[in-house]
Amino acid sequence: MDFLQQFAGFDPFERSTYFGPFFDLGQFERFRRIFHHSTYRVLLGHKERKILSSLWVKENRFKQRVWIRGSRPEEEEIFQFTMVQRVGGSWDGYWLTESLLHDGDGFSGGVAY
Repeated sequence: MDFLQQFAGFDPFERSTYFGPFFDLGQFERFRRIFHHSTYRVLLGHKERKILSSLWVKENRFKQRVWIRGSRPEEEEIFQFTMVQRVGGSWDGYWLTESLLHDGDGFSGGVAY
């Protein structure tokens, strides 16, 4: 499993809604393709970010809306990160990204999957 997937809170052996729709993200290449899709690539090497809102959903679940300015001209997007803190086992106390959703109509043009 790749470094990015280690901090993503999904089971690589099951289909996941990590990016919204159900996807099989078990193979790193599928996970990587979504990050290189135009909607999510703004996160890779981004130049600026601003937290727009934060919400504690539960004691161990936290959501944030974040505005991102990418490295390319006029590239900016808003994402919703949902973080969950694991309890027990080898991940006890670690915060993992439960989902990363584009705040808008990011999948209307299709996903490079």
